[in-house]
This record gives sequence, structure tokens and C-alpha cells, in this order.
Amino acid sequence: MANLDTDILIIGAGMSGLGLAVQLIRNYGYRDFQIVEKVADVGGTWLVNTYPGCGCDVASHFYSYSFELNPNWSQKFSMRSEIQAYFRGIAEKYKIVPHITFNTIVESAHWNDAGQFWETTLKNQQTKEAYTKRSRILVSGVGNLSVPRDCELPGADEYQGKLFHSALWDHSFDWKDKDVVVLGNGCSATQFVPVMAQDSRRLTQFARQAQYLAERPNPVYSPAFKAMMKYMPFAMRLYRLKLYADMEKDFASMETEGGRGIRQGLIEENERYVKRMAPEEYWDALIPKIEIGCKRKVMDTGYLECLHRDNVELVADDNVKELTASGVRTQSGREIPADAIVMATGFQVFRMLFPMEIYGQNGVSLNEHWDEHYQGAAQAYLGTCVPGFPNFFTLMGPNTVTGHLSVIYTVECQINFILRLIDPLIKSKTTSRSLLPAPSTNVVDVKFDAAKRDSTWMQKELSKLVWASGCTNWALDPSTGMNIAMYPGYQFMFWLRSVFIPGNDFEYVDAKKRHKILRIGGYKTLQTALSTTVLVALLAAGALGVRRAGGWKDFQDVVRGRFAGLVGQGARLLRT
Repeated sequence: MANLDTDILIIGAGMSGLGLAVQLIRNYGYRDFQIVEKVADVGGTWLVNTYPGCGCDVASHFYSYSFELNPNWSQKFSMRSEIQAYFRGIAEKYKIVPHITFNTIVESAHWNDAGQFWETTLKNQQTKEAYTKRSRILVSGVGNLSVPRDCELPGADEYQGKLFHSALWDHSFDWKDKDVVVLGNGCSATQFVPVMAQDSRRLTQFARQAQYLAERPNPVYSPAFKAMMKYMPFAMRLYRLKLYADMEKDFASMETEGGRGIRQGLIEENERYVKRMAPEEYWDALIPKIEIGCKRKVMDTGYLECLHRDNVELVADDNVKELTASGVRTQSGREIPADAIVMATGFQVFRMLFPMEIYGQNGVSLNEHWDEHYQGAAQAYLGTCVPGFPNFFTLMGPNTVTGHLSVIYTVECQINFILRLIDPLIKSKTTSRSLLPAPSTNVVDVKFDAAKRDSTWMQKELSKLVWASGCTNWALDPSTGMNIAMYPGYQFMFWLRSVFIPGNDFEYVDAKKRHKILRIGGYKTLQTALSTTVLVALLAAGALGVRRAGGWKDFQDVVRGRFAGLVGQGARLLRT
């Protein structure tokens, strides 16, 4: 094997990349890795998203690493600066910062089949110097919502005011006593609109489709509560478990048929909340006509209340046709002046998952692979591995998003999965924890048939859920109709899959002898895990119940069906 610059190269110093680095250190005492980060600090989305009011819609005690709990969160739903500080503190605690190359982007990466390593071309954004790093393993922690959508409206080049995406906030713009136009009404917009509405002269927001808005009480944690979290044994673990169960049980509503009663209760709850909080003139624009669950619910952070202000207008029946030199022109011909236009229009998903080209075996790129086998829709085994791209792993890859839980939970499962796969590849300083024991190897790849089977199963299960009921959202690939974002199950099932890996789905290669090693999984503990972990999770969710319309019967029907499917999957694993 050629001389390598590092054993593992990680793209991105956000939540995903940092989490993998920390777990390499914690599990193996392993530091032969480097992280490449395009900006000047760690934190990913919580560093680059600096729009007013930016915060998280998942409770902080759960939106944090399970292996690095924090008893000092200031409130239930923290703001971006506190979350970014949390990640920065972890990077410093584990001395990861010296392993990070900042202000550097990845232009491309090529798998060298002869030498069996990755050649990654990097570019320093300050000096513009380009150079190559060689690594045995390449991991992308870029994330699926990192590339903002461009403005596609005609006239963008003619507009004379400030035009920027909410994810690329222009802090040179002072909106006080200014006219502002906002395009979009998703999570970001509902956070910054109430802040801008306080001082702007006029704020006009255009919304194409109503969102399901949920009430979000945000209590500030007292010193006594923080002390309890810090000093009382298992207090934080139990609190996290409650937060997890409260969110996990919501997946029961996603079943097209079985969750119908639960969804009806949620719809009625949403309508009551909107009518209580928003002006009557906007009720029709704010009460969704689509099925609940088609899009992730939006937490209300003062948005509905700000619509009562005289300087705020919500437009839902007259879309923007084009930009003019001084503002926007609507389909009806209405001219609206704007000192700034803020786009809260979402992100380019998965086809732009990697803002660089990744080339695997035989020089085939990721996009070419997806074009050939999935009509252009991005797919990966457990959202992590793509056949023909050895020793390459994606965090927050296709079909890893949930509509009900925390992305950190999912990423921790993927990290767990990656560590099990690369365990034979790295020089461990502890006893091997792999479930797939084998001789020392240098290359691992998922088999094509296994990846195809996983994709087929994924899309079949997704077709049974509310996302396939005629929804239109960013998770659906526009050309194929495939759901390329969501995972079709409870997240404890995703965790189980990250722990019990079918050995026949992967193959390892001895780089020195150049022969493939058949890896057959060890599932001696599978029955025990199913009879304990799964049943405990189900009982915990059942104990909380579903206190909405549909109640116990709908919930039990959904859980019964899911459990039967899991048992069937377990039986198949035992036969591999």
C-alpha cells in the first residue's frame, strides 16, 4: 500500500464528523484521522446558520451526544450559539482541533484501486492552493441540508437590494425601518420572521403551502434542575429516555391506515392552536390541506402571534412571479418594494449531498452510479454505504432522516455501524468489538445485491406510510417519485440494524493477498437482543400511550404490525 497522509479522512467538522472522531478516540484511543472543514470553526449547521432567532426544535438534552451529556443546558430548546459552544467544547475536550484543517474544501475524491486508498483533492479557500491527501478510509459528514437552493426567479440579476438565503445571512443588512420580503414559511422563516417583524417597517411573507405548526413551550432550566441533572445518578439518562419516548411514539401516526385516528387527533389539535393564536384572516392560509406527516411539523416560536402586527402581511394566494429592480412582482401584477429579499426556500438535497465529485471503482462517480441503478435517485445501504465505493461512508446519507426524532440519534447509529465495519481495518488499542470476526483486512465494501435489496425494501415500506399519500416535499425525488430522505420505521429499529449487521451483505479484501474474504455474521446474541431491547422499547412506548384521538387501539395495531415485521427480519438474519 502507498504511503498515506492519514488513515481516515473525515469531510466536515459538524455534528457528524466530530461524533465519529470522538468515538474513534473513546473506543480505540485512535487518532490517525484528519478532518477537513470548509469554514473556520466546528459546529456545522450551528456555526454557519446565524439568522436571527436560530434555534433547535428538539430538546437539547436529547439533541446532544449520548456519550457526552450536558447538564447545563439553559433551556429546553437551545439557541444556535449555545449548541455550537457545546460542539466546540467537545472538540477541545478530546483535543480534536489539531486534527482539523479549516477553511478548506474538498474538490473531488478518487478511489485508487491499484493501491486501494482514496486520493482526495483539497483546496485552501484563503490561499487557493490545491493539494492531495491519501487515506485508506473516507467519510463524508457533509449532511443532507448543507447546500442552499439558489434563487430561481427571473429578475434576480436586476434586483438592486439585498438578496440572500437564510442559511447565508447577510449581517451587513440592518432591517430596522426597512421593507423586507420573505420567500418561504418553513422552520427557518418561522424563527426569524418574529424577530425581524419587531423593527422592520414592512415585512411581507410569501407562503406556497401551509405548515403544521405545533406549540412549543420553552422553559428555562433552574439552577436546582441543572444540579439534579449533574449530580443525581441516572437523572439525565432518565430524562433523555422520556424525551426519546415522547418523540418515538409519534411514528405511530405515520402509517397510512393504522395511524389514521392518531393523525386526525393531531389535525384537530393543530387547527385549534392556529385559531387560538393567529388572526382569523390568515386561518385558511395557515391550516394545511395536505395530510399531516407529509412534512415535519414546525415548532411555533412566536410566529403566529407576530401575524397580528400591523407591519406584517402573509401572502398565500398570490405567488411571486419575478424580481424587479426595487422588489418583487406577483402573479396578479402587484408590485411590492423591498430593501431586502430573504429566501427561506430550503436546500438542494442528495443530488447535491456532496458539493464535490466522488469517484469509486472504475472511475464511476456517485451520481453516475445513482443514474444507472436508481434513475438518478440517491440510495445507500442503511444510508451509509454505496457499492463500488470501498472504504467510503456517508453520515446523514439517503433515507436517514426522521419526521419525529433527533438527527443526532440517527447519526450515532451510523457511527456505531461504521465502527463495526471498519473494526478489522484499524489498529485497535482495545479488544475488537466487531460482530464480524475475520483476518486483518484493508478494504470493506457493501455488495451490490445487498444494497439493491435494501433500497427495494426501503421504498416498499415507505409506500405504506403517509409520505406516499400524495405528498409533495423535499424528501421525494422529483424525477422518480422515490423517497430519498426518510427512514420507514421506528428509530430503535434503525439502531438494531446498526448493531446486527448481516455479514453476507459485505465483503472484505486482504490488500496484500488481493483476495476476497467471505464475512459471515455472528448472530448468536440476536434472539436475546430482540427479546429484551425491542420489548423494553415497545413497553416504554406503550406505557406512555397515545393520548390523542385514535388512542390505544390505533397505537397497538401499529406496534403489532411493526413488531411482526421486525421478528420476520430477525428470522432472515438468523438464516444468513
